[in-house]
Formats: sequence, C-alpha cells, structure tokens
Amino acid sequence: MFSLLKVEEGVRHNPYIDSLGYPTVGVGFKLGPQGANLKNYTFCLTDNVINVWLQENIEIVYRSMQQNEKINQALLYSNVVRTDILISMAYQIGVNGLAGFNNMLAAITEQDWNNAANEMRRSIWAKQTPKRAERHAAVIESGQWAPVYDFVINQ
Repeated sequence: MFSLLKVEEGVRHNPYIDSLGYPTVGVGFKLGPQGANLKNYTFCLTDNVINVWLQENIEIVYRSMQQNEKINQALLYSNVVRTDILISMAYQIGVNGLAGFNNMLAAITEQDWNNAANEMRRSIWAKQTPKRAERHAAVIESGQWAPVYDFVINQ
C-alpha cells in the first residue's frame, strides 16, 4: 500500500502547493486551507515521519471505508490487490467520493471485474486523473499488480 500511494501521490519532504492550491507535504498530506501562504509551513519531514503519517492516514481511510455499507460490501469481494486500489481511490477522492461510484461498487460485489473497471474509466474522476484511473481500472480488472505496477507490495 505504501508503494502504491508513494507512486501515485509522490513523496515531498518539504511543503509545496498542490495542483488545487492547498499547502501539502509528504504523500499528499494537506496542511492547511486552499490559498494559504507557503511561508506558514517552514519544516522538512524525514522519511520516518512520512511513513508514520502515511500509515495513520491509511488506517483512518480504511476504517472509514469499512463503515460505509456499499464500500464494505465491495471490500468483502476484493482480494488484497483490489482492496489496495479502492484504498488508493478513497485516499485521493475521499471515502464519500468513492461511495459515489455506485455502479462500480455494485459490479465489484457481483465480481464483474470488467464492468467495474469500465465504470471507473467512464467516471468524472477518470477525466480528472486519466492515467491513474486507467492504471487502477486495469488492476481492478485483472486482480494483479503486474504489468501495470512494477513494484512488490509489502502490505
């Protein structure tokens, strides 16, 4: 999971302004409100701190996913690889954003992986982040990391 999010979100030790104008650091950790002055954030994170924050954020996201009935049902039918993709989506667009993928989640509970992937590809999210969406859809479809991602997942 760490490897996936680090590939998709990137890793930055120093605060920066993300593409939506939020001060951000680490692996997509928002620090403050949109438009905040970066001068308010004068620190550098070590790899250890980034990993601790990332682990905590993943746990928070996953617990929230389990509390959503539609998402939790999809998780029951997902292998570890597909679960990690759903976590990555929730990490990026929020649990409520993921919950809005009604047709995809229904297809997952029916184990209709082609339809689930196609629902991902047809989404507004896919128009906003087309490369990430296509990688994620391919993994949902196959249930395997390779050949889309060339790393070994340790978690």
